[in-house]
Amino acid sequence: MKMFVTGGTGFLGKALARRFLQLGHDVTVLGRNKEIGSKLEREGIRFVAGDLEDAKLMEELIENQDYVFHCGALSSPWGKFQRFYQANVIGTKNVIAGCERHQVRRLIHVSTPSLYFYHNNRLDVKEGDSLPQKFINHYAHTKYLAEIEIDRAFSRGLPVITIRPRAIFGPEDTTIIPRLIEVNKKRFIPLVDGGRARIDLTYVENVVDALLLCMESPEHTIGKKYNITNGENVVFRDVLQQLFTYMDAPMKTKEISFKKAMKLAGLFEWVSTYLLLGKEPLLTKYTVSVLGNSQTLDIEAAKCDLGYTPKVGIEEGIATFVEWWKKNDEEN
Repeated sequence: MKMFVTGGTGFLGKALARRFLQLGHDVTVLGRNKEIGSKLEREGIRFVAGDLEDAKLMEELIENQDYVFHCGALSSPWGKFQRFYQANVIGTKNVIAGCERHQVRRLIHVSTPSLYFYHNNRLDVKEGDSLPQKFINHYAHTKYLAEIEIDRAFSRGLPVITIRPRAIFGPEDTTIIPRLIEVNKKRFIPLVDGGRARIDLTYVENVVDALLLCMESPEHTIGKKYNITNGENVVFRDVLQQLFTYMDAPMKTKEISFKKAMKLAGLFEWVSTYLLLGKEPLLTKYTVSVLGNSQTLDIEAAKCDLGYTPKVGIEEGIATFVEWWKKNDEEN
């Protein structure tokens, strides 16, 4: 079958495209990173350089596709609202328009559970639980607005399913674990309130499994949203210990209270906004919230409706990541 993946040069999009290739499907990816795109082309994946905001390009690429997987987004804890809106809302509207015009079998949309949280502890959050009155950052806000566009498309008859995967990690991850490694190497990792927060992580191939399940899931799943995690909420400090044990490196941490960390992040944000022309600060309130608050999801709906079962555990996933990291480090 013909598969189209937006965000195809990103972490999740790459993994999904490669799985499709292994399964013998015809794969086209849209992405902005030409270097990664060239690598994917050498592997046998069709790559198109472009932006989600290009409506004409989107319509052309979706023609004759069977399934569309919308993994592309601007994901960052910092930045101007308009940039997020263009990528995440206008981009999603363009994907939807192409899918409606060419009547794809299904559009599978990748959203985020970031829209559940606002500097607070929330455990076992279900898909239908209340959302905060204010979103934690522009990314969460615009991804929520994108979901509204998806809901509108469903009401018009487009077969859509949305997943909300939490904190994706694994080989070729460039954000979550690499940032922790870098901070640990340069200074220390701040342990907000002792690092006791309970968190969810999701191994990248488990998310790919969930996306594939959305292709052939029962009719009653159409229009619904599903939390995706590893289903094993863990203590942040314990995850760090596992990581640096496998890295065979000393773990450098410094404890700081949540209140003090938020004040410090507020100062950094003020300086970045008013003195550094909007440059991303060293520490944001969003980052403090992620490190200091317990935030976990309930995945029973995905298990029951999609048949989702996480196959790779967190500890195994960390070990696999470290193996890849060390090999990559040696090659560079």
